[in-house]
Amino acid sequence: MSDTFRLTLGQLNPTLGALSENAQKALRAWQEGKLAGAQFVALPEMFLTGYQTQDLVMRPAFAADAERVLQGLARDCADGPALGIGCPLVQGGKLYNSYAILEGGAVKARVLKHHLPNSDVFDEERLFSAGPVSGPYRIGPLRIGTPICEDAWYPDVAETLAESAAEILFVPNGSPYHRGKHDTRLNLMVARVIETGLPLIYLNMVGGQDDQMFDGASFALNTHGALAMQLPAMEEVIAHLDLTHTAEGWRIEDARKDPLPDEWEADYRVMVESLRDYLRKSGFGKVLLGLSGGIDSAIVAAIAADAIGPQNVRCVMLPSEYTSQESLEDAEAVARNLGCRIDTLPITGPRAAVTEVLAPFFNGTPSGIAEENVQSRLRGVLLMALSNKFGEMLLTTGNKSEVAVGYATIYGDMAGGYNPIKDLYKTRVFETCRWRNETHRPWMLGPEGELIPDRVIEKPPSAELRADQKDEDSLPPYGVLDAILEGLIDREASVAELVADGFDLDTVKKIEHLIFISEYKRFQSAPGARLTKRAFWLDRRYPIVNRWRDTSATRNH
Repeated sequence: MSDTFRLTLGQLNPTLGALSENAQKALRAWQEGKLAGAQFVALPEMFLTGYQTQDLVMRPAFAADAERVLQGLARDCADGPALGIGCPLVQGGKLYNSYAILEGGAVKARVLKHHLPNSDVFDEERLFSAGPVSGPYRIGPLRIGTPICEDAWYPDVAETLAESAAEILFVPNGSPYHRGKHDTRLNLMVARVIETGLPLIYLNMVGGQDDQMFDGASFALNTHGALAMQLPAMEEVIAHLDLTHTAEGWRIEDARKDPLPDEWEADYRVMVESLRDYLRKSGFGKVLLGLSGGIDSAIVAAIAADAIGPQNVRCVMLPSEYTSQESLEDAEAVARNLGCRIDTLPITGPRAAVTEVLAPFFNGTPSGIAEENVQSRLRGVLLMALSNKFGEMLLTTGNKSEVAVGYATIYGDMAGGYNPIKDLYKTRVFETCRWRNETHRPWMLGPEGELIPDRVIEKPPSAELRADQKDEDSLPPYGVLDAILEGLIDREASVAELVADGFDLDTVKKIEHLIFISEYKRFQSAPGARLTKRAFWLDRRYPIVNRWRDTSATRNH
């Protein structure tokens, strides 16, 4: 028996539904592994189809097409190392999340996912049947046990594989990012290593899909949890890993150990890469956005420039009579610093025309939100017209604080195809702007230096839809608002708990009410990059119509 084994890992980015394209990407990784003398080339969970498929995988024609492409890939990889790739499997009238081992021109083995995640963004119990725990498979001298993603989050599958004579654990994953996720993964995998006494290789997918970013950051652990390899986050990598058989069993030789970003850089890169992939995978090469002179549109413009290059970003200033000269100057400065085109499209004339049309109906009523929202909706109409005419995807610019309490106009500033900062609270927007001004990385396509002037960051936020308007006219200061929102949304805290933490009861109740009555807006909003475990969409699924309110604090009184 050989006492060495070479494994090639493909931390790669599939495109959901692009079956042949994904197979070709797998084939190129296999060819690279073959040239490097690998015995096994491995790709992540559900790589052949892309992930997450949601209900698409339940279409019989889709699953059949995936199987057809898989069989073709097996034939293409007949002469060389084994290839592992995630794919769906229909067997006995049931649909499984499976991992196929291709060798000698055929499917040599299938591993079926046993634990199906059904929390956060996952709904796999609805899509797949739980498979029995699959035993280890042999490739050359090595018996490999493969818990698929969630299977490694529990001890039973890994322990069963160890008892079945597996000599190493290889875990293929489609694990999306949220803040702090890498530490969670690492701690769980260390636990599996300690429990089984086996080395473990954790291979994660990379790339954006809708609101989720699969962040890679694959790693390998030797017995006792010692880190042998760390691949970079959010980058495509093909890496070779050598294993040596010793008197104590197989050992992973020390390999590359790339540093991982801190949470500020990780969040920002997720927003950039998610937008980049969303555009590329949906066929858009250019974007536009309304640049108001405020902080939210400024950071979205920076994210867009970093994602696809400033030359592909059109900024549009849409002033009204309420737009300050300072805002005009600040928008111009941001666009100039980024190197983006900026156009000015005043809404004064269109607003006068709409006001005239509505005058017979609005006559005798006080001016208020309806008139203010006309301005926002006119901006949405004009921006969508530019988007349609020139094939540029419109980006929306509402932060999580605004999206939470409905401080955004549906069919107005919520119009658009993607929102990079949808899961970023306002207080984090401020800090992210400061971070980007001080930071530049090779993956950023925008320029370095101060992109967002201090005046934009420091001035009181305003929608500028009426004279002297400030956000704090309608909302608590953002430091207070975000703390309450993090409690109600991210922690699902009760009103009583927040009052016990020192927040004013009436303020908490007002924010709770605004969150609930804004659900219909979020239901119709553009997708955006997921940064937390409680992002709006799949993480948090609330009814649109809901009359319940939390009375715990008033009961306690």
